[in-house]
Amino acid sequence: MNLNMLSTCQIKGRPDYLIFLLLVMKKIMIMFLLFIGAMRASAQNDDKILILNLLEDQRQAWNKGNIMEFMQGYLKSDSLLFVGKNGPKYGWDTTLTNYKKSYPDQKAMGFLSFDIKEVRLISADHAFVSGAWHLKREKDELKGFFTLILKKINGEWKVIADHSS
Repeated sequence: MNLNMLSTCQIKGRPDYLIFLLLVMKKIMIMFLLFIGAMRASAQNDDKILILNLLEDQRQAWNKGNIMEFMQGYLKSDSLLFVGKNGPKYGWDTTLTNYKKSYPDQKAMGFLSFDIKEVRLISADHAFVSGAWHLKREKDELKGFFTLILKKINGEWKVIADHSS
């Protein structure tokens, strides 16, 4: 191989192999980036499905009259924030106590339905959910809106803040 051959990047009459290699590397990089993007989009969709499943599990637990099962969707922590008509309250135990006081039996709990407006992943382990709730009971109906902040902890999504009005 002589220096003239290296300076023109040709080997035995073939096209410029460096340009060829760069084009191949560029295609590989584009395919890699598309693959990573598809994997990220798939993970986001999986997380959204997990969040929707969590909310559906809560709804079903509520409709069975099981507040303890309903509460499993919340982070069991003193830092849990619940904002309702009486303002902000902290703690899982406080939230449970308030639910039990407001809904002492299945008749008071009625039938709950949700209308989820948006599930937005704001980071790999935090999500924002907004929607409406509707509670149908024998003698009345209640309805309002909610905003949730969820955190993914050890692969599980948990509500860390709930503003329901």
